[in-house]
Amino acid sequence: MTADRSSSIDANAPDGRAAGARPDQALFPAVPEQNFAVRRMTLIALLVAAVVVPCVFVAAMAFSDLRTREADATDATLRTVRVAEEHALKVFDMNESLDARVVDLVQGLDDNGIREREAAIHEKLQTMGGGYPQVAAVSIFGHDGALLASSRFFPAPAVSIDQREDFVGIRDGQVLEQVSKVMVGHVAGEIVFNTGVARRADDGAFAGVVSVALRPSYFAAFYRELLGGNDSPMTMALTRSDAAVLARYPVGPTSKVEEPVRRNAYTEALAESRRAGVVRVRSTADGASLIVAFRRVGSYPAYVAVGYRTSAIWAAWYRHLSVLILSTFVPSIVLWCVIWVSLKRLGAEEEAWERWQAEASMRRSIESAYRQSRKMEALGNLVGSVAHDFNNLLMIVSANVQIVRRRGAASFDRELSAVERALKSGQSLTRQLLGVARKQPLRNETLDVERWLPGCRDLLRASLGAKVALVMDVGSGLWPMQVDVAELELALINIAVNARDAMPNGGRYTVRANNVSFRHEDGFPITGDFVQLSLEDTGVGMPPEVLSRAFEPLFTTKPKGMGTGLGLPQVFAFCERSGGLAAIDSAIGAGTTVRLYLPRATHAPEAERPAEPVAEEAGVPHGLRILLVEDNDEVAAGTEALLQMMGHEVTCAFNADAAMERFEAAHARQKDTGEPLPFDLVISDIHMPGKLNGIDLAERVQAFETKLPVILVTGYAEELERARHVDARVLSKPFDIALLDKFLQALQRDLAHPPAHPAG
Repeated sequence: MTADRSSSIDANAPDGRAAGARPDQALFPAVPEQNFAVRRMTLIALLVAAVVVPCVFVAAMAFSDLRTREADATDATLRTVRVAEEHALKVFDMNESLDARVVDLVQGLDDNGIREREAAIHEKLQTMGGGYPQVAAVSIFGHDGALLASSRFFPAPAVSIDQREDFVGIRDGQVLEQVSKVMVGHVAGEIVFNTGVARRADDGAFAGVVSVALRPSYFAAFYRELLGGNDSPMTMALTRSDAAVLARYPVGPTSKVEEPVRRNAYTEALAESRRAGVVRVRSTADGASLIVAFRRVGSYPAYVAVGYRTSAIWAAWYRHLSVLILSTFVPSIVLWCVIWVSLKRLGAEEEAWERWQAEASMRRSIESAYRQSRKMEALGNLVGSVAHDFNNLLMIVSANVQIVRRRGAASFDRELSAVERALKSGQSLTRQLLGVARKQPLRNETLDVERWLPGCRDLLRASLGAKVALVMDVGSGLWPMQVDVAELELALINIAVNARDAMPNGGRYTVRANNVSFRHEDGFPITGDFVQLSLEDTGVGMPPEVLSRAFEPLFTTKPKGMGTGLGLPQVFAFCERSGGLAAIDSAIGAGTTVRLYLPRATHAPEAERPAEPVAEEAGVPHGLRILLVEDNDEVAAGTEALLQMMGHEVTCAFNADAAMERFEAAHARQKDTGEPLPFDLVISDIHMPGKLNGIDLAERVQAFETKLPVILVTGYAEELERARHVDARVLSKPFDIALLDKFLQALQRDLAHPPAHPAG
């Protein structure tokens, strides 16, 4: 549309201003926009960091602490296993030395020779083995496994070990069996394991075995002292190279007898003949997970192993982790709460900011609206004064044209028609001026939009022209509207004409209607139920600078003589005075949409009643006696001449004061003599010089006992609003003479046929 659509209102603007229009910010200067989104994202990032960083820190510290504890546990097992290895090596070396001494003691003696010297040998064996707490017994066995002599018994009991693995192994030259498994010793009578060497005859043949029985309890006691008692997280064991347990601490419930060997990482390491290492296994005693360090005892087929319970590592780690979590997350939780409270306060601050912005915007809108109102008030006063005089001129011309037509001037019919067209244009212009200045009275009535709007199709087609296609999309269930139908028709015509000018090469013009409701929280400048009329064109659209002034009175972009700048201002003023709003959306190349929001009627429209036939009156009623009150001599003369041509008797008064004097005098005579009033009707202008105006006159005339009908004539909306409260008919200047004649004829019939009274 071109800009006789003159200004645009952004439908989303809280104050209903034209889109692109900037309010005067003299009293409410703009405040820098608060970037709440950035602040919120910063706080959220800080909150995430405050959560993630402590969690990562605790996880890293916990992982590092666990690895450190495992490393410390491994170091402790390695240090301890070295001590245990040295101890076991000394014990085994001592046993080897003891075996060698016993072998030297019986060197050259056969089994019988040993038996013959058993007493002396017993004493020497008792002397050699009795000073060592780990030694349970020192025994000499013959080539057939029979016991020949012992440090524990004399004489030696009849015992044979020819079926024992250690005896068989030593006899067969196997190294492993030089250290036996744990057993209940035949000679010692307690749980022991034996270390033995072979006796050789002079010819090198196998002559028997020298065996030293060692107590596992000795090793367990040493290990207990080394580990520091029962509270130690470590375990220790002495095993053969085949993983058979010789001694252990803590002592398990199955350690009194030979334990089965279970395959695990430790047994695999021994099978690989590794001299030392660290492995992870599960305890054969209680199934606990252990970090095991092991070392071979010299060249003997025995290993010492130290295990560290991982459950102890985890328990210590859990205790440290609890302290770490408390020391880390307690301050972090405080920080989280602070950031969370900051986010809450930011939300409250944003809400307060939005409320303040809305209030500031509303105040700026009120200030702008106040200035606009003052401007429109000044314009209205100016327009009202001009319109009053202009209406009088139009009234004079109209009355005289009617006089000429009634006197018969067929030769001047063309000229009179041109004058009448000019009169109508003048009346339309005056009406638009008064409408923009809020001086044009509204005659609101309830309108059924669904039935009325399709009937405007011909009116809109005539306004749009042949090049523009008209599309009407009227929804069902539309609410009735409370509007001035004539003003609404004029608004539709003004918008359609602008749309036609915006589409010189043709296009599409769409009319839509639907129901809308606005609540206070929607931020729309109006609230309640409305019928929305959307008028859309596919024209060239308007740039922002034109859009912002589209509703400004007397602003137009049309060529000189093509537009008055009153079309869209009349639309905006009409909608606003009706209790609604007008809004425009437009962009270059995207067409224009004008939306009219008109209030929903509180009651349904009345059904149309068929016109009642008027019975033809016999005879012509006599003329009326009319008191014409008009301060303009030419208007009074023209109106008087017309009324007289209609057959009425006219008396003129210059103003309401003079007319009131006539009425008071006539009423005084009526009281004194019973003489009837000299007038049947009063026709009065409203705006006149003197103390009284036309409305004052109507109120005083109707205050008398004999009430006369009154017709008031004016063009001021304010006066018409007051005149509605008076029992008088109101005509807007310049009024239609035919309408006045119709009213006068009805009044003549009423006077000629007064209502009949029932017979007494």
